[in-house]
Amino acid sequence: MTKQWKATFRHIFMILFSLLMVYPVLWWIGAALKDNTEMSSPNIFPSVPQWSNFTKGWNSVPGHSFTDFYLNTFGLEIAVLIVTLLSCTLVAFGFGRLDFPLKNFWFSLLMLTIMMPGQVLIIPQYALFHKLGWVNTYLPFIVPHLLATGAGGTFFVFLLIQFVRGIPRELDESAKIDGCSWFGIYWRIVMPLTKPAIVTVMIFCFLWNWDDFLGHLLYINSVDKYTVGLALRMINDSQSAQEWGQLLAMSLVSIVPATLVFMFLQKHFVEGIATTGIKG
Repeated sequence: MTKQWKATFRHIFMILFSLLMVYPVLWWIGAALKDNTEMSSPNIFPSVPQWSNFTKGWNSVPGHSFTDFYLNTFGLEIAVLIVTLLSCTLVAFGFGRLDFPLKNFWFSLLMLTIMMPGQVLIIPQYALFHKLGWVNTYLPFIVPHLLATGAGGTFFVFLLIQFVRGIPRELDESAKIDGCSWFGIYWRIVMPLTKPAIVTVMIFCFLWNWDDFLGHLLYINSVDKYTVGLALRMINDSQSAQEWGQLLAMSLVSIVPATLVFMFLQKHFVEGIATTGIKG
């Protein structure tokens, strides 16, 4: 009976604590359905839900709808994901499997870049991209990831290296006997076996670039190239009287893609983190 009471008390405590953590999200959902007159109300949900906040907010930017901004964002995300996976897996394979001069030196230099704050690089990067004529394009986000140096690129390489090192080298030797090249070993053996780690990299890459408001604000100037984050900022500027319900409704919709990605890939994400930690 004592164990049952302890288990019951523990579950009740966890439920109450979970409700406390979920309260801001519930308030967010309720506020997205309110009009301005009810925003100061202590009630979480409005007396009359304003579902029109979603439809009006979707078309609140003059001359554009959030469909355009979502298409821009997803196009950028897909390009960044593809180049990130190609570059980071190749670099991780090189450090984890190949022997070349000054390998330890270059790996140490790679690890040092993790400690460098991103704010230090903002001004020199902007000056470089402006000189190359890449401002107001998506190239400042795609090209650095192509070189495994974009946002989180070094961390992705480090994560993948630990996984690649845990794959038995006997597989490489067997593949060489069968006439497989190094690229064949990378593509046919290492890549399939690093699926959990690759999924983890995909999730991190998607979430970090989806929330990269500062980078988008710096390099994107034209409204027709705006991402979802910049479009949310425009709602404040496009209306003389701020419609908070519409802004909160669109911000609520903006987290749906990231939430769905994490929900559907959560199993692989946990497996990738756990397996990488064991093998590292």
